[in-house]
Amino acid sequence: MAILPDALDEARRIVDEAAERRLILRLLGGLAIRLHSPSATHRSLARPYPDLDFALPEKRGDRVEAFLPELGYIPNKSFNLFNGDRRLLFYDETHNRQIDIFVGRFQMCHRIPITERLALEPLTIPLAELLLTKMQVIKLNEKDVRDLCALLVDHPFGPGDDEMFNLPFIVKQTMDDWGLWKTVSLSAQKVREYCDTRDLEAEHSLTILERLEVLRKALDTAPKSLKWKARDKIGERMPWYELPEEVQRG
Repeated sequence: MAILPDALDEARRIVDEAAERRLILRLLGGLAIRLHSPSATHRSLARPYPDLDFALPEKRGDRVEAFLPELGYIPNKSFNLFNGDRRLLFYDETHNRQIDIFVGRFQMCHRIPITERLALEPLTIPLAELLLTKMQVIKLNEKDVRDLCALLVDHPFGPGDDEMFNLPFIVKQTMDDWGLWKTVSLSAQKVREYCDTRDLEAEHSLTILERLEVLRKALDTAPKSLKWKARDKIGERMPWYELPEEVQRG
């Protein structure tokens, strides 16, 4: 079967094909947010989705490398050779799309545990992980901020995962990691500033700001580890994030 032109249809096809081979693949990134958040189509938040991003459990990369070419994808052989234990890249040359697969972990500006709860959703990683993979970006661009706004308009913070951000899970990730706490806090501020300068409906802006305040209070009042407190004394005098490797598209 040829690669489907619609990115979301193609994402479903890849997840289904993986399941046929007893592999768990789950979508993340902008397209996963579009799937969960109707507000992503709002005129102020809409954007294109040129790539597909997936999460894969640890030690399954070799099996994905075997079956994606069967679906019509071209591997980045040199990148996959050196990084295949944690990340794989493939290309759809017909539709000019890149497939990015995170193997066992998500390591960009910060490390986010995105493969531990893959069974909670049939197609995407859970909402809490989706939010964190965006908020861990130290240099948010406009598409990242739009994605965060769409998520926050459509989903509250709460105690579980049923169409809400699992707040205890998010807080747990920052209680021992000052760097992640810092970047998430900075990202929240950038989203607030975006709401002040863009043409969002007043009720949408208010919803976003209220939900960010819920997040701020939870992060700030949660108990912190000795490791967190020690790193807090150093503050911004030392880098607290990594800059991920830029891979040339295609």
